[in-house]
Amino acid sequence: MLGGRGAGKTRLGAEWVRAQAQGLSPYAERRARSIALVGETAHDVREVMIEGPAGLLRACPRHERPLWAPSRRRLEWPNGAIGYAFSSEDPEQLRGPQFDVAWCDELAKWKHPEQTFDMLQFGLRLGGRPRQLITTTPRPLDLIRRILADPHTAVTRASTHANARFLAPAFLEAVVERYGGTWLGRQEIDGEIVEERADALWSRAMIEAARVGAAPPLARVVVGLDPPASHRPAAGLCGLVAAGISEAGIVYVLEDASAGPLAPAQWASRAVALYRRHRADAIVAEANMGGDMVEAVLRQVDRTVPVRLVRATRGKYLRAEPVAALYAQGKVKHVGARMAALEDQMCAFGGEGLADGRSPDRLDALVWAVTALTARGLAGPRIRSLADDPHLVPWWLAGRPPPWA
Repeated sequence: MLGGRGAGKTRLGAEWVRAQAQGLSPYAERRARSIALVGETAHDVREVMIEGPAGLLRACPRHERPLWAPSRRRLEWPNGAIGYAFSSEDPEQLRGPQFDVAWCDELAKWKHPEQTFDMLQFGLRLGGRPRQLITTTPRPLDLIRRILADPHTAVTRASTHANARFLAPAFLEAVVERYGGTWLGRQEIDGEIVEERADALWSRAMIEAARVGAAPPLARVVVGLDPPASHRPAAGLCGLVAAGISEAGIVYVLEDASAGPLAPAQWASRAVALYRRHRADAIVAEANMGGDMVEAVLRQVDRTVPVRLVRATRGKYLRAEPVAALYAQGKVKHVGARMAALEDQMCAFGGEGLADGRSPDRLDALVWAVTALTARGLAGPRIRSLADDPHLVPWWLAGRPPPWA
């Protein structure tokens, strides 16, 4: 069970253990006889899992409440079921005992997660179907990834908001306002596993340091476009990122509107809509895959949009390095907290690309936009708009001299 802070994980764990001890259907097929209770420390097992306000002693009705013997680290139910308390500080405690049920609380912060979990598995050998429940606010640990990837694992998720009725309104208001949409908020409030690679060009801390509530007046705004090779699902997303630069030379990333898979007419319409929404000065589009076709598709949606075609002559990692350096120097900011998917891609992009092997579409669009804004401006023959075509606009509207001049 992956959940945010205050989502009710401890109460869920206590109720599940109670159901196992009593053999309550549909949560248990038969009464459990030997139950392992494993927490980060002995103090956590006692103060949270057993004696806490959402712990086992509170969850069980008085007539079936177990007797807690702290000196023996044992819970004894009236029907004969016994719970044993263990700490992740000493995995060797789990050598010898055997169980038919286990509850592991806050595994993501265990002192020795791998060793403790392994020792527990060897002890789950009683009954017809040994079972275990893990309740934790997730972190990107290899152990948690392996457990989630196991086909025998059933996953339940809950955010802090799911338990709002039993939380102080001031707490919810404060934490959501401060952490909502950030990587820490996604992990601690929404219960998501937020990945980060050790060799990534960006870190979560770097991005959080770059986050601002709003952008100042911007001198220029562009839309970075990384069109897909086709509209098939395997072609990936269409990368679309809007960004602007202030008079002080600071770049502000305004929106990630990437989506897909999209047909050419669809991504072109989406790019033009993003251009209009942010009153941009140009669309900067990668032309490696489609060449002039990219511009032609955009022109079918709006002939007046200035388009700058750019071609990649270096690998994605080499193109992204200068942009990552600008982040490190504090010269790029993220406006608001609406770009979780883009930021995930940034923190998962290393020397060999994305960890999952997919194309970094969102990141490519970001790199094109930031590069265009921090280069020597957007003037030049590669930017073409309606006013540059004498066959489309009369000379007196385009600001050109008359043909006979």
